[in-house]
Amino acid sequence: MAELRPSVAPGPAAPPAPGPSAPPAFASLFPPGLHAIYGECRRLYPDQPNPLQVTAIVKYWLGGPDPLDYVSMYRNMGSPSANIPEHWHYISFGLSDLYGDSRVHEFTGTDGPSGFGFELTFRLKRETGESAPPTWPAELMQGLARYVFQSGPCQPYSCRRQHREENTFCSGDHVSWHSPLDNSESRIQHMLLTEDPQMQPVQTPFGVVTFLQIVGVCTEELHSAQQWNGQGILELLRTVPVAGGPWLITDMRRGETIFEIDPHLQERVDKGIETDGSNLSGVSAKCAWDDLSRPPEDDEDSRSICIGTQPRRLSGKDTEQIRETLRRGLEINSKPVLPPINTQRQNGLTHDRPPMSGSLLCEAGT
Repeated sequence: MAELRPSVAPGPAAPPAPGPSAPPAFASLFPPGLHAIYGECRRLYPDQPNPLQVTAIVKYWLGGPDPLDYVSMYRNMGSPSANIPEHWHYISFGLSDLYGDSRVHEFTGTDGPSGFGFELTFRLKRETGESAPPTWPAELMQGLARYVFQSGPCQPYSCRRQHREENTFCSGDHVSWHSPLDNSESRIQHMLLTEDPQMQPVQTPFGVVTFLQIVGVCTEELHSAQQWNGQGILELLRTVPVAGGPWLITDMRRGETIFEIDPHLQERVDKGIETDGSNLSGVSAKCAWDDLSRPPEDDEDSRSICIGTQPRRLSGKDTEQIRETLRRGLEINSKPVLPPINTQRQNGLTHDRPPMSGSLLCEAGT
C-alpha cells in the first residue's frame, strides 16, 4: 500500500545539481551514483527540484522485496506543436550502482556499466484534470527490476555477484505481460523497451548509466515485434501520435492498434519481415511414434533403422552431435520469460502480476 506524504528521509530529490557550484560537504553526504543521476534529472526538470517519489521503505540491500530504492515522478509539459502531449515521466533509481560500496552491485570500474548499466523510465499520458501522477507505473517498474535482479548479477546475498548479463534489458527488447499494465480493461498489455528520448547517458563514479524507456503496446503490436523486430515496431509507433508519437508516450486509454489506425502499416511490417527476417529464433522438433518391434516391410519403409527386430542404437558420437546442436540453438534465444511474481485473480481470470507491495511509500522529495 502506498501513501502520499512529505518525505522525512533523504531522497534523490534533495541536493543541488552536481557541478562546481554544488557544496562539497552536502554532496559528500549523498550517495555519488544517486547524485549523478539526479543531476541529469535536474538538467531536464530544473523547475521541479522536489518531485513526488515512490520509495522502498525497506531497501533491497536490507532484505526488502523491492530492488528500486526510488522512482521519481515528474510532470512533463510535452510539445503541442510537435504532437507531444503533456505526460508524467517516471525515472528509477536502483538498477545502477548508487552507493559504490558493494551493498548491491559489484564495482567493476568507471569505464564499464554501473550496476546493470541502465535505469528504467516510463512516460504516461496525463489525463485531463489529473493533479498527481498515478503510482502503478512504479509498481510495474519494480516488477521488471525484480526480474533483472533475480536472473542477473545482482541477486541478493551470496549469489549477487554471479554475473549473467544476458538477462538484462536492451533497447528493442519486448516483454510479454499478458495483462493490462494498470490492472484495468486496457488493451495495453505488453511492453517494448527503447532509449529515453530526453535522458542523456550519465557518467557516474561507478560507471556509465543509460536510460531505457518502457513503452506500452497492444497484443497485436507485440506479435508483430516478435515476428519482425522491436525496433521496427517502435519506429512505426513514433509515426502515430495517438499511439506514442516521437517520445513514445503510453496512453492506457488507446483503444486501437496502430494497424487499425493505419492499415498500411501492416504492409510495412510484412515487407520488413521479408527483407530483414526476424530477430527471434528457436528450436522445434516434430516427433512421431512407430512400431519398431517388427522388421521393415521393404527398403523404403520409414522404419528401416531397424536391424532385424531391434532398433539401431545411436552411437556416442551421434548423441553428442545432437546435444551440441540443440544446445547451440537454445542459447540463441536463452533470455527467459519473465517469471511469475504473484498470481492475482480478477474477473475470473488468473494473471501473473507484480505484487501490490506493502513496502512502497509515495513521498515528496525533500
